Amino acid sequence: MGSVFRPIAQTDPARPADAVTLAGGWCWFNEAEVLERGKPARVISAADVPASVLEMLSQPRYAVAGMIFDRPRIMGILNVTPDSFSDGGRHFTAAAAMAAALSMKAADIVDVGGESTRPGAVTVPVEEEIRRTVPVISALRGAGMDGPLSIDTRKATVADAALAAGADLVNDVSGFTYDSDLAPLCADRNAPVCVMHAQGDPATMQQNPTYDDVVLDVYEFLESRITDLIEQGIPRNRIIADPGIGFGKTEAHNLALLARLSVFHGLGVPVLLGASRKRFIGRIGEAAEPSDRMPGSVAVALAALKHGTQIVRVHDVPETAQAIALWRATMAGHAHG
Repeated sequence: MGSVFRPIAQTDPARPADAVTLAGGWCWFNEAEVLERGKPARVISAADVPASVLEMLSQPRYAVAGMIFDRPRIMGILNVTPDSFSDGGRHFTAAAAMAAALSMKAADIVDVGGESTRPGAVTVPVEEEIRRTVPVISALRGAGMDGPLSIDTRKATVADAALAAGADLVNDVSGFTYDSDLAPLCADRNAPVCVMHAQGDPATMQQNPTYDDVVLDVYEFLESRITDLIEQGIPRNRIIADPGIGFGKTEAHNLALLARLSVFHGLGVPVLLGASRKRFIGRIGEAAEPSDRMPGSVAVALAALKHGTQIVRVHDVPETAQAIALWRATMAGHAHG
């Protein structure tokens, strides 16, 4: 692996003449940090970034599942599980799940999951995962919900049933390494995907995770997985990347990734951050219960937007939407319609 170039993202309205727009979004940069294994990081001018890399960093991202990335987007979390770390059991019945999804009016996409991926969670049988998720997706479509829906699954059979029921996107926390049939299915169905980094599976991922360099290791994994997905027939313009905060990572690993989050724009795809209510937020924010971590989760989401992150995956949709509206208004000096 050679040099990786991290754009040093800015949002200041006083934009210099040599600034480059980051991924066609709301940030710009005129400097980049060069990251190389075994060498100290160094900062160079954007003009000195290789042309092919600069094009990848600057070109506007294609719309995915109907989402245009000219502004931050919110993915609302809908766990139809009895044991998710934050809200397990709250939305386990179809009626409760429907009510929760319909209350996420400010979400740009709703992510439906039927298998907990909390540390220590066990694998859910395919039939049970389908039983939990597909009726909810079908009911939402039947109730007239026309916004995009995502199925959060590692399994091709579950994804197939969910897509048939009306899901638009497949979000795989294993980075399409768990089920070899999943990527070909998504290619065949022309389904956009979110590829996430995780070290280990949920049952074991927090048992002493280690990295040589967490930022470069995660970047290299995602780069490799995107290349593989493209080779399997899923074009880059239907791919989203997620560094996988909390999935096989210590607090130090999470914070290192968050500090250099803009590096993932070098992958040439929209970046998603899913840090909502994670354990490190509770520890730093002194909130032992996941349900008390909304303020910290919003703070991390806003910090991610300063890196140009296109999508934040959150439990607290209305609160996050309000914070983003105010963040955008104060950044621009005027309210957005």
